[in-house]
Amino acid sequence: MTKARDLSQVPNASLGFKNRIINGDMRIDQRNNGASVSINTVLPTYSVDRFYGQAAGGSGVYTLQRSSVAPAGFSNSLLATVTTPDTSLAAADLYDISQAIEGFNTADLGFGTTNAATITLSFWVRSSVTGTYGGSFSNDAFNRSYPFTYAISAANTWEQKSITIVGDTTGTWAGATNAAGLRIYWGLGAGSTYSGTAGSWSSAGVVTATGATNWMAINGATFYITGVQLEKGSTATSFDYRPYGTELALCRRYYARFGQNTNGTAGDSAALTMAQWSGNSAYAAQWYQVSMRAAPSFSYSANSDFTLLSNGATRTPSSIVQQGASSDRCEIRVDVSVSVTGGDSSWLRISGTNGFMAWDSEL
Repeated sequence: MTKARDLSQVPNASLGFKNRIINGDMRIDQRNNGASVSINTVLPTYSVDRFYGQAAGGSGVYTLQRSSVAPAGFSNSLLATVTTPDTSLAAADLYDISQAIEGFNTADLGFGTTNAATITLSFWVRSSVTGTYGGSFSNDAFNRSYPFTYAISAANTWEQKSITIVGDTTGTWAGATNAAGLRIYWGLGAGSTYSGTAGSWSSAGVVTATGATNWMAINGATFYITGVQLEKGSTATSFDYRPYGTELALCRRYYARFGQNTNGTAGDSAALTMAQWSGNSAYAAQWYQVSMRAAPSFSYSANSDFTLLSNGATRTPSSIVQQGASSDRCEIRVDVSVSVTGGDSSWLRISGTNGFMAWDSEL
């Protein structure tokens, strides 16, 4: 008989997922498939899945995109590049990269209670600009923050960083809900309003530490990050590599997309089997690939990227609308400009090379 292995004696053994970060190795990029996006708004702009950028107050702009430049053991990183510098940060200026972690995945940390756990953030980073960099942990209300610092010692060289903090015993935290339980920021440049003293919790919303390097000051500056891991405890352990399919499913709880550019191929792609209604509409029930965090918003590329096929006729939709969305399913209504025969079946096909349909339930 085979003896069961005692995992308590195995270093770094993890029953379940020890890493609370999703897509920490930057493999999944459903939205952009490696293309660059400009960050020039305070609203979260996503690059690779689950990681977003923000830019507020100043005139600076930077881009984010998945990169193949990575340290040993990784295939991808998230690359930020300054395209419009901000050399003089006003008090309310901020530039950052962030990920929000769902409360269901942080509730056991006990933040806001006397049992708040110690946590450790680790990551690989590389930049063309050396100096002392900052970041922070915060609650969703952005009124409790813990700024931290780390040093980039050598330009254009991968360095691994580790930050350990004691959890917050006060403040309001999401608990076991689908709201944001914890937000992590990597500051790229911020004024005094969004900077705070490193090393302790405070009743303020900040994204970086006071005195941190203004990476945004240099046109063409680069900043790479990968291997991001957040875990309970005071020690950074080896990166929690998960199967690609598992990581993709975790990402799809927050954003799910399918279409021509999902696998990089062109040509007609079947999307939905629909039933026609009287008038000019056809309907289909759409079950999401995984249950989403909450009822999502719906988007699609363009009417011209789709065709509705029925009774040998091909029609371009005048609109595609989501109705009655929940966290598990929705109804899709496709309208065309001519009358269709009620009760007939039809296909909605993605015919445009870059056509897609997407569901967004990000925090």
